Amino acid sequence: MNALGIGELAKRAGVGIDTVRYYERSGLLAPHARLPSGYRRYRELEVAQLRFIRRAQALGFTLTEIKALLKLSAQRDVTRVKRSAQAKLADIDRRISELQRVREGLAELVAKCPGHGRASDCPILLALGTEEAA
Repeated sequence: MNALGIGELAKRAGVGIDTVRYYERSGLLAPHARLPSGYRRYRELEVAQLRFIRRAQALGFTLTEIKALLKLSAQRDVTRVKRSAQAKLADIDRRISELQRVREGLAELVAKCPGHGRASDCPILLALGTEEAA
């Protein structure tokens, strides 16, 4: 297979060229080579890495976590990859619990609010205006 330019890499991975450049600046992706003209050249390996990055982001991993996962992947360290995924899952569970708590509080305020009348009597505005809301 011939080396790919940045446009073809982006197209094959389903991302924009600016996204490729951003990942390069972030240290997540590097071109296989550069031509004397400065043009970047990529291989199938970089296409796979770019897809890996996008899928990891979709699962909630941060760019820092993805960088670590890429390193672990290259080292074939499945044990540490699993530990990273377990930690991310625990973090997501904590965030879901927090969002559920927030949702319940907001749902209670919405249910109490008649949707008309004076702003000074609005339970939503009253709750947001108290120090306890912070």
